[in-house]
Amino acid sequence: MSDATLHDATQNPDDFAVQISDSIESFIVAVTEVAKGDEPDSAVPFLLLEISQLLLTGGRLGAHEDIVPDERYEPDVGPEPDVDELRERFARLLDPVDVYSEVFDPYVPRSEPVPCRISDDLADIITDLRHGLAHYRAGRISEALWWWQFSYLSNWGPTASAALRALQSLVAHVRLDQPLDALDGLDTDSGAVDGDEERLAEEAGKVMAAEIAGPLGLREV
Repeated sequence: MSDATLHDATQNPDDFAVQISDSIESFIVAVTEVAKGDEPDSAVPFLLLEISQLLLTGGRLGAHEDIVPDERYEPDVGPEPDVDELRERFARLLDPVDVYSEVFDPYVPRSEPVPCRISDDLADIITDLRHGLAHYRAGRISEALWWWQFSYLSNWGPTASAALRALQSLVAHVRLDQPLDALDGLDTDSGAVDGDEERLAEEAGKVMAAEIAGPLGLREV
């Protein structure tokens, strides 16, 4: 199906491309608003909801047959918007629970946990989504769908899944009144951390759920 044909179909709200682009644009707008910090008390629950909805969109892309763009080489979309400010806003908003541990690939035997940041994850996800959105807005619909599908499988899908697990775990720790291991001592710029989960636990400081529940809007303290 050509870009022209796909573009003609975008007026139909039931069209696959329209639904995917609407969901992605909604996520970008919503998460950008959260980053402003106007409602910090609802940040974590809101991010949990938004990433969950985005992953449903990603699942539709992943389950779809391979999307092949019309052009052999990807057209230039121009300079990528800077996400450093967004990243820094989330780092401040989510402190001290920004850092978490993640296994990069669950199918690699004896994989060691590595430190990650939710703020980095959100910035990376939005970068990927905006790239495809630039194609979509330029009328290159098949290129946009190809990029979203490819980057879902290769980057933003795993990243969003990891961030969702971290947010869900955070909510569970607070709601179930369980102490939270904070990865304060981990350096996320150094790559993999030596040792296993026990080593991570040794390097992690203890932060009680009651200390973070109020600022993050998870329950009244």
